[in-house]
Amino acid sequence: MIDIGLLPWIVLGFVLGSISGLTPGLHVNNFAALLLGASPALLAAGIQPFHLASAILAAAISQTFLDAIPAIFVGAPDAETVLAVLPGHRLMMDGKGIEAVRLSALGSAGAVMVAALLILPLSMIFGRYYQDLTGWIGPLLVLIATAMIYTENGPHIEGPGPMANFRYKAMAVLIFLTSGALGAFSFSREHLLYSPLDLAPQPLLPLLSGLFGASFLILSISTHTEIPEQRDLGFDLPAPALARSIFMGGLAGSLVAWIPGISPAVATLVTRLGTDHDSSGREFLVSVAGVNTSCTIFSLVALLVIGRPRSGAAAAIGELVEVSELMVWQMVVMAAAVGAASYLVTIRTARLAATILHRLNYRLLCSAVLSGLILICAAFTGPFGLLIFTLSTLVGLAAPICGVRKTHAMGVLMLPVIAYYMGWT
Repeated sequence: MIDIGLLPWIVLGFVLGSISGLTPGLHVNNFAALLLGASPALLAAGIQPFHLASAILAAAISQTFLDAIPAIFVGAPDAETVLAVLPGHRLMMDGKGIEAVRLSALGSAGAVMVAALLILPLSMIFGRYYQDLTGWIGPLLVLIATAMIYTENGPHIEGPGPMANFRYKAMAVLIFLTSGALGAFSFSREHLLYSPLDLAPQPLLPLLSGLFGASFLILSISTHTEIPEQRDLGFDLPAPALARSIFMGGLAGSLVAWIPGISPAVATLVTRLGTDHDSSGREFLVSVAGVNTSCTIFSLVALLVIGRPRSGAAAAIGELVEVSELMVWQMVVMAAAVGAASYLVTIRTARLAATILHRLNYRLLCSAVLSGLILICAAFTGPFGLLIFTLSTLVGLAAPICGVRKTHAMGVLMLPVIAYYMGWT
């Protein structure tokens, strides 16, 4: 029997996720907490717990589609889209920003199907070997970091000399360690963060906003960047490469849900290692989006199989309902429907954004967004957060100045996790 009363809550969640996806600094967890806080009154009014849980899921899914637009067009990412800025901006500056958003949306849509296929086998594996696998988190992250640095060769220059590659690798190590030290410093002092507006402090906000947001915006302002006219010509990625990227993104996203300490951005680095030959970054864009959407779905599966939520949205859903196997499959179907609607809305919104942004002064826009990030950091994290934001911005500027990939700055998350699981702290 179809629950007609469920539809308005799915639509509400879709709208909330779209708002959080398009608004830099605003996360779906804020809306999840709001709905959870209002749940006693709503339940007393006769609203079903599953309806509220469905709204939270719909919001979480739609955000993973729409958040690509500010990340690609403005360079204002959140914790899940920080790495999408890098290839997405390059395509946008070539007049292919809509293509970049389309690829991201395809990655998210495809990840729903990949997740549905992987739920049963991964549930069996992690349900049986979860405790054993968590012991390998530290060595796994060390291996990923080593591969990142080993594959760093800097920009392609004819006749760079025998020491050039070594120099770029050394710079990559320095950025990885510096960002990692900054992350450890920040996480060990989370108690110093507070919100003057009595909002929930967000420790990752000043770190990632500075490393991947403010530093990008400052470079755009200083180089007098202008947005070229954006053309909507579909996408340029062969079907085998698209399928491979979707699968890798969906698989990597599942790691976030099962393994503690691995964030979506860190999981995305696994896919980066497999697509370094793709100089345009198209495959990577697909995988980045796939990681985020897959993680959203598998966070529910992990809640059922191992009893541990791996996202704020999943934790809120777990507070409202007792997750069952039937409910997981119902929510997968719901995620597919929301994903289809989100894909269409994302493409239409990207076209509108491209038209509007082409007419704006890009330096003025970047300055406004930079000011907005500063205000958001101040509102959510206070004076200490602004200090972390300033330091992370300086570290974020180092990678492009040194000519190496900014992905090495993900040491901000990886190094503290490595230190914890290797027993160094």
